[in-house]
Amino acid sequence: MFAYELHRMNHAQLVREAAAQRLGHEAAEAAGATRGLRLFGRRHGGHGTEGRVTGDDRGRFVRAA
Repeated sequence: MFAYELHRMNHAQLVREAAAQRLGHEAAEAAGATRGLRLFGRRHGGHGTEGRVTGDDRGRFVRAA
């Protein structure tokens, strides 16, 4: 019975940590949305992670493989 109680305590702790981490990610995402940014490497505006290329940027950098 003691092992079961330890298991339940450990499970409850993991659930609390996951909830705190999820809340932190949601807060960071909300803060990024208010600045017009998306955090954590997510795509934005329908464009890939490379971003748009304007006329003066063409030819300056090569595309990575």
